[in-house]
Amino acid sequence: MNLRSSWVAQTGQTREDTRLTQTGATTPANPLQARSGILPGSYDGQYRLSGFWLEGTSAMAATLHEGRAVIQGMSGQGVYPVALPETVVLTFADGDAQAGRVDLVVLRVYDSSYDTSGKYEAVVEVVQGTPGPAPAAPAAPPLSLPLYRVAVPAGASAGKGGIPWGSGLTDLRSTVVAIGGILPAVGDTGNGAYPGQYQDSGAALQRWDGAAWVPYPSALGGIAPKGTLTTASYAGQYRDTPQRVLQRWSGAAWQPAFPAPLFAESRDAGFVTSVAYTAALQDTAVTALTLAFTGPASGAALLTLGARAWTTDAPGAYAYTSVRITQGATVVWEPDDERAAVSSGAFANSVSTVLRLSSLTADAPYTATVMHRGSQAAPRTWFDSIFLRVDPLF
Repeated sequence: MNLRSSWVAQTGQTREDTRLTQTGATTPANPLQARSGILPGSYDGQYRLSGFWLEGTSAMAATLHEGRAVIQGMSGQGVYPVALPETVVLTFADGDAQAGRVDLVVLRVYDSSYDTSGKYEAVVEVVQGTPGPAPAAPAAPPLSLPLYRVAVPAGASAGKGGIPWGSGLTDLRSTVVAIGGILPAVGDTGNGAYPGQYQDSGAALQRWDGAAWVPYPSALGGIAPKGTLTTASYAGQYRDTPQRVLQRWSGAAWQPAFPAPLFAESRDAGFVTSVAYTAALQDTAVTALTLAFTGPASGAALLTLGARAWTTDAPGAYAYTSVRITQGATVVWEPDDERAAVSSGAFANSVSTVLRLSSLTADAPYTATVMHRGSQAAPRTWFDSIFLRVDPLF
């Protein structure tokens, strides 16, 4: 067998064996063990992984191409580097007459210091499966690296069509790189070994955050292009969206980085007969004009509110339009004449005012409610074209 290895054979390891198998590739699996896998790369740089590529060359035979790999033993046993410097032809047994089976192609290390094989060598093996109506691949032997599953149809042989290589192969190869290197992910890479480990999924750079592989931006602090980032890596990360809205990750959700102004209005006139502030107007379907907003990162926002107001039967009475701010059940601002747009007279006047709201909690939900009152209880104080606008400050 021309599969070379280092530090397996008790005698006979050559300098060439040692040179071929010194890979330097040990992607950590835990503090003591490394991942088993194949070194990535191809001759022309077009492919992520060409080592140990298997291609069917006849009805019941396939050629396994050269490659280098590491195979991890049990904890404390160490990692075994192996190399296949030349192609090798693998021959598969004819199919069962009645049922199909699945064979497994593996790289395997025999080390009699740890097993009962009586051998010290590395080999390429075909592990034959059991025929059945729903055949499954056999379990991988100890100290082995699975490469391919090969489906062998019932009755397959050199004279009866053989193995359908185009559809009968399932690639099981996985990759390894030196510690700290970016792993070109092929197949199931499993969990990362430490937060801050990176892999290239083929479409995006990913970082292991301690619980999952998450997409990583092209540069720390950069804006991730639209469509490339679903879950952020850290609070404060930014992404573009198909709607051309810049978003910021709050730590729990994507939110507009620069929230647009919010606006609410009512064009249905109503009146009050109360000298105390109230949200409800009579003779209108609008019970209260409210506007929900989120506290900006600056903790401040501008409120613009106003109405067209007038009084009946009391020319000297005043109409007040103010605002109440709440955070859940907590009142942040009560309506106040100092924070009101004020009108007077029996003729309609359009009035407005701008207020600065401070000390907001970033990302907390707030509600602004327009409040109204008259200076006298007897006459009706009318309000129409009521509006409220919130502009977050940055």
